[in-house]
Amino acid sequence: MRQRLTLLSVLWLSAFLSFAQPKSADVPSAPGRWSATKANAWYAKEPFLFGGNYNPANAINELEFWQAETFDPATIDKELGWAEQMGVNTMRVFLHDLPYQQDAKGFIKRIDTFLNICQKHKIRPMLVLFDSCWDPYPKLGKQHDPVPGIHNSGWVQSPGADALTDVSQYPRLEAYVKGVIGAFRNDNRVLMWDMWNEPDNTNDNSYGDRHTIKTELPKDRKIAIIGKLLPQVFQWGRSVNPTQPLSSGIWKSFVDDWTNASAIPAFNRMQLENSDVITFHQYSDAPSLEKLIAGLKKLGRPLICTEFMARGVNSKFQTHLPIAKREKVGMICWGFVAGKSQTFLPWDSWQKPYVNGREPSIWFHEILKSDGTFYDPAEEQAIKSAMGKK
Repeated sequence: MRQRLTLLSVLWLSAFLSFAQPKSADVPSAPGRWSATKANAWYAKEPFLFGGNYNPANAINELEFWQAETFDPATIDKELGWAEQMGVNTMRVFLHDLPYQQDAKGFIKRIDTFLNICQKHKIRPMLVLFDSCWDPYPKLGKQHDPVPGIHNSGWVQSPGADALTDVSQYPRLEAYVKGVIGAFRNDNRVLMWDMWNEPDNTNDNSYGDRHTIKTELPKDRKIAIIGKLLPQVFQWGRSVNPTQPLSSGIWKSFVDDWTNASAIPAFNRMQLENSDVITFHQYSDAPSLEKLIAGLKKLGRPLICTEFMARGVNSKFQTHLPIAKREKVGMICWGFVAGKSQTFLPWDSWQKPYVNGREPSIWFHEILKSDGTFYDPAEEQAIKSAMGKK
């Protein structure tokens, strides 16, 4: 009788604890998505991840980065050497479909060269396949010079508007995704794959509604097209069986209860249903970061913030890195070295350009000046402290 009571007590206590503990509530999974168990096992082997969205200082955009004529291993090696010194262990790096269309073998070889440089500096990058931000009409060849005083005046979308609206080009986009991921699907030099950056971004501030030059696709049309295409992109990636996880980041995170799938906007829910690891962007203050992390953690998967750090909106290394390290949330800031992208200028420079060499009183993005010195010594201390560097 006593044994029976003890067993009943144990069962009662287990039931009580199961109700008392907060539950994870992952969204439904698209075909092939990693289980939460697999994703968490993968992440448990990783250190606290920190790095930047990397573009060489002498490249205005992804095309100037990757085209054969302007691909610059010496500059990359120098700048990633600076990254290694501060403890950076990952970088988020944007690829583009057009160099693959032009010369698939050459592009794959350049990616391999880049990964070798990363490995030399103990950096495992996250590679981005597609991107909805900035100029919707990319063109191969020589890229234009930076427009004076304007943030990211030369960055280009991938795929561009022409390819998005032409289904006859989708087979080449599929070949690009399968070709690139397939070439590196078992490669430990690659941390993971970001399938599409800010896919539902309609660039209101630059090429869209709030700018005098409106070349962006109509909002509803663009979002509808990508909403159908992005799940296919995930399936293309999964079809080559990569050992690295896939993701597409939430960049407008206005949900109070991430455990309520019906409360998550349909587009964001689609991203989450396909993502092995949850990635997100956070350009706001530290309390907002803590709230967002607490909400997203309820989904029960690893978290990596793939864009943060905009000094003008109180998104800073000093405030954000301690929170992220405590919660083991990877953090990748926008930018690394000030250069042709000019993202040390604020977003609203599209409306109010910094002309005649004028700079903002506070840099918006970037960690380093062009000579490799820190923009702010206090940030150097915060980064090196988080990464265990002296």
